[in-house]
Amino acid sequence: NLSPEMAKVLKIAARSQLNILISGGTGSGKTTLLNALSRLIDNGERIVTIEDAAELQLQQPHVVRLETRPANLEGDGEITQRDLVKNALRMRPDRIILGEIRAGEALDMLQAMNTGHDGSLGTLHANRPREALTRLENMVAMSGVRLPAEAVRAQIAGAVNLIVQISRMRDGMRRITHITEVVGMEGDIITTQDLFTYEFEGESADGKLVGKFNSSGLKPDFTSRAQYFGLDRALIDAMSSAPQASEPGAELS
Repeated sequence: NLSPEMAKVLKIAARSQLNILISGGTGSGKTTLLNALSRLIDNGERIVTIEDAAELQLQQPHVVRLETRPANLEGDGEITQRDLVKNALRMRPDRIILGEIRAGEALDMLQAMNTGHDGSLGTLHANRPREALTRLENMVAMSGVRLPAEAVRAQIAGAVNLIVQISRMRDGMRRITHITEVVGMEGDIITTQDLFTYEFEGESADGKLVGKFNSSGLKPDFTSRAQYFGLDRALIDAMSSAPQASEPGAELS
């Protein structure tokens, strides 16, 4: 569940080859949203998907699907997501789609995003966009490569463009609660700005949550990138036509 303006901005983000992370809890609809964003990728692009079990349903002609494999009874033959990300880079993909980032493969994915594999997509478990960044930092540490925290944050800030937060709420509805842009660094802190948030307003007689999707009114940092793809006007129109946020502090996630 999202507003038409949010859908337009996500479509522009995918077509502008932004690196997008989808964040949410178990059963929140991360894979469904990942599938929807994946369908927006141009047919001419070479895509490599990495999953534990094939759930993504890409229709493009140039898709290579890689799947992990557990070790056998003797403890041999395991193929990890980290192995597959490294192998994917040798296949010269235009985009890498990682079904779920869980551990040390986060470092390899960030390095891929930072070295020309724009438009890569992935999901991870977190309850808010800021928490997603912290989890990503922790998963990089699981790679076993010792890096200063500031260097890891700089990699994240340089690699990730957008975080889409999705939640399954108590009425059973799945809603996108935040579309948050990673802007850069201030000192050793990753800076972000919310482009859209969901504002909770109350509950209907039948128990459904009532709320609205608001635009922050801020100019997206990726406007110049959208301009390169001829999509800047559509981006500005989508942001300006959405309802503006009211009093702060009314968000729900």
